[in-house]
Amino acid sequence: MAAQKQMTVPATYMRGGTSKGVFFNLNDLPEAAQVAGAARDKILLRVIGSPDPYGKQIDGMGGATSSTSKTVIVAKSQQPEHDVDYLFGQVSIDQAFVDWSGNCGNLSAAVGPFAIRHGLVDANRIPENGICTVRIWQANIQQTIIAEVPIVDGEVQELGDFELDGVTFPAAEISLAFCEAVDPEATTGIFPTGKLKEQLDVPEIGSFEVTMVQAGIPTVFLHAEDLGYRGTELQDDINNDPKALAKLEKIRAYAAVKMGLITDIAEAATRQHTPKIAFAAQAQDYVSSSGKTVAATDIDLLVRAVSMGKLHHAMMGTAAIAIAAAACVPGTILYEKRSSKTGNKVCFGHPSGTLTVGAELIEKQGVWQMQQAIMSRSARILMKGEVYLPANTF
Repeated sequence: MAAQKQMTVPATYMRGGTSKGVFFNLNDLPEAAQVAGAARDKILLRVIGSPDPYGKQIDGMGGATSSTSKTVIVAKSQQPEHDVDYLFGQVSIDQAFVDWSGNCGNLSAAVGPFAIRHGLVDANRIPENGICTVRIWQANIQQTIIAEVPIVDGEVQELGDFELDGVTFPAAEISLAFCEAVDPEATTGIFPTGKLKEQLDVPEIGSFEVTMVQAGIPTVFLHAEDLGYRGTELQDDINNDPKALAKLEKIRAYAAVKMGLITDIAEAATRQHTPKIAFAAQAQDYVSSSGKTVAATDIDLLVRAVSMGKLHHAMMGTAAIAIAAAACVPGTILYEKRSSKTGNKVCFGHPSGTLTVGAELIEKQGVWQMQQAIMSRSARILMKGEVYLPANTF
């Protein structure tokens, strides 16, 4: 065999919220990968270790779950009044494609710290001690995210006492505001079909009452009981049941068509990242995956969500925004199941524990639009250096 060489690309491995991903400064990528296209996708696939028919991503940086098969590209912003542009790529584990159709709310928490560390935020905007406000343009969905990053002695403060269910160790709190553009001429708002609830017919499976939301990330919500669930399920209860996963995926595909995200069911196979599918139930006591008891009195409702074909171990940050939006509008499935019907903050139970998200919405002539959603996450750099991949990758 002829000798083969490897190439290297500067990269940073970071945790953001309950996800992990490989972060790149756009200018550090090979020139061919600094623009969207096949070269970029091939590089990211090889870095993560996909496609892997074994489903383990052993020969890459991925962790073989939807929460750890992720990539991020950050650059100086081309948008006025923004610091950086943030592009998120969800890498398929067993197939050769990168899904660019949505954002990762969890990794959004790591973008600000990454940008500061890599000199992408103007030095005069970084205090010696205090909070650095990083203005992020989320390029996938054309949205502004405002990150409040703590600074100590001129450097990002990553350690602290903020606890996030789904993350083992405490860290410093990062506040995120996901800002939505309000269109005074909008006819559907956050509900893509204009309906708060409707029937979704899925051939060979049945008809389900759903609430479909396009806030944070496109998401279809169902009643847990309609699927035969209680809403207290943990990962193994769903992910060890191939028939259940196939059923949920088929429902998701038909919802994608009804939401106008795709035109044909077959397209769903190459659009795994969006929409998400989730099921909700009224608040009840349950034991989280860490063994902690979550009391019904401490939450407003229960939600379980599927990401990339598997039940998520906690909750996707963007799906949490969709939950907050839907739960604050009377007439939706989530609002009906919510124990407390007042206020614009919602605390829901997920497999790893609880999460509180606030949503600010406006309603005009029956059209609901979201102004912003606010949540707290944390982030930490895990490793910085170079990733290796075959020189003939692209």
